[in-house]
Amino acid sequence: MKKGICVAGNAIVDLLYPVDEYPVEGQLTTIRDGIKKSTGGALCNVIIDLAKLDPELPLYAVGQIGTDENAQLIKEQLAKHPNINTEGMKEKGETSFTIVINSQKTKQRTFFQFRGANAEICEDHFDWQKLEENNVELLHIGYILLLDALDAEDDEYGTKMARLLAEAKKHGIKTSIDIVSEAGDRFKKIVPPALKYVDYCIINEIEAQQATGIMLRDGSRLIKENMRNALEELFEMGVSTWAVIHVPEGGYAMDKGGQYVEIDSLDLPDGYIKGTVGAGDAFCAGTLYGVYKGMSLAESIKVGTAAAACSLSEEGSTEGVRSYKETMELYNQMR
Repeated sequence: MKKGICVAGNAIVDLLYPVDEYPVEGQLTTIRDGIKKSTGGALCNVIIDLAKLDPELPLYAVGQIGTDENAQLIKEQLAKHPNINTEGMKEKGETSFTIVINSQKTKQRTFFQFRGANAEICEDHFDWQKLEENNVELLHIGYILLLDALDAEDDEYGTKMARLLAEAKKHGIKTSIDIVSEAGDRFKKIVPPALKYVDYCIINEIEAQQATGIMLRDGSRLIKENMRNALEELFEMGVSTWAVIHVPEGGYAMDKGGQYVEIDSLDLPDGYIKGTVGAGDAFCAGTLYGVYKGMSLAESIKVGTAAAACSLSEEGSTEGVRSYKETMELYNQMR
């Protein structure tokens, strides 16, 4: 049996609203045509992106959805990909959803999140025997800070998420995490315990900045000269194999030996970008595909960069992602 990847965590329905620009509090903005409902969250996005990159890649989903209409949409979308095994999905409560406000002016998005069923995901959702039977070699879970039960405190490991990741490693499974961008002071309490048990950390510059305390962006300016220090700090915090930071300008990464890699974003034509809601997860999926295929750090970041560029071509989270062959054709065409 081929080795596979388990993707776990947030399974969400995104309600996408295109607006002229995000309003100041108390003010009005116009919602334009093009309102969409699509699946989202780390579980749905990353697992569907991986399934589209490689329809032969065995994938195993672990999460929780509700028993409502939104849950049906998630099940329908996952069922389109025969290589996604959903027996690890529980159904209880109300499906998590996110209202996504897409600014047509800045191409940035703002999220309003209903926790729902995702808040209950815990260690009990993970059947290690089933993962072994499905030959899972890599577990990707996200998002830290958006999984209430796993973000909870643990006397021994710091957080329940850290305990879960440690257990995965005891079973010989490599671990990968993603974090949600969140305002507030929870980063320093919840993120560091998990990083001690992470092999592959793939996060954006805002998350990396909050986790490490190293400034990576000043307004619109990327503080590129601090990127290497931030990656080194992630290793100091416990990451064991690769630390990766993705930004609109490109991908920055380091391996455990200190090799540093920079890959610029693609030169996309005017009008190409339709939405950014799934770009980060597409980058993550592309990078993880490189890990799975045994590619070098640099080659893996190229796949992540190309997958993110594909994602930008559509408004939904996963609609723009293509096969690995088509993805790399785009990379070579637009680099």
